Amino acid sequence: MKLNDLKPAEGSKKDRHRVGRGVGSGWGKTAGLGHKGQRARSGGFHKLGFEGGQMPLHRRLPKRGFTSLSRDAVAEVRLRDLQAMQATEIDLAALKAEKVVPHDVLGAKVILSGELARKLTLKQDVKASKGARAAIEKTGGKVEIAEKPAEEPKKKKEKKAKKAEPQAAEGEQKS
Repeated sequence: MKLNDLKPAEGSKKDRHRVGRGVGSGWGKTAGLGHKGQRARSGGFHKLGFEGGQMPLHRRLPKRGFTSLSRDAVAEVRLRDLQAMQATEIDLAALKAEKVVPHDVLGAKVILSGELARKLTLKQDVKASKGARAAIEKTGGKVEIAEKPAEEPKKKKEKKAKKAEPQAAEGEQKS
């Protein structure tokens, strides 16, 4: 047996460091805080990421990308998922009942992926891509989605023609 082979007994625990309790403990005097400076002082705290006034890393690096907060609110449904369903009238409740979409989604959109060989009707709250709509209508199904009314292009405001007012001579203004 050698000194470097010694280990504490299985299940034993070390005592915690009691800092600031004298020289003999090894954690006396400065109590592990070092000499002087902000971190050695009482109340010497700075916020996370603070680099002493230097421009912090999180502000030096470029910001890229965007994460939509409503990303998971609309679920994608493939045509092959609709093929496997029992219902012929598909709405959000039917998709949730057959566990095609998660229970917490607020909407669903059918995309063109897979084959569809039966007649279906998509109800109001389930949208469809152009390709999926064509595939559903090809099998004799319907997509009952109210289309948004086409918005008229906004008319530009016409600038009023400024009337050219003859300016009076400076001498005539004074009376």
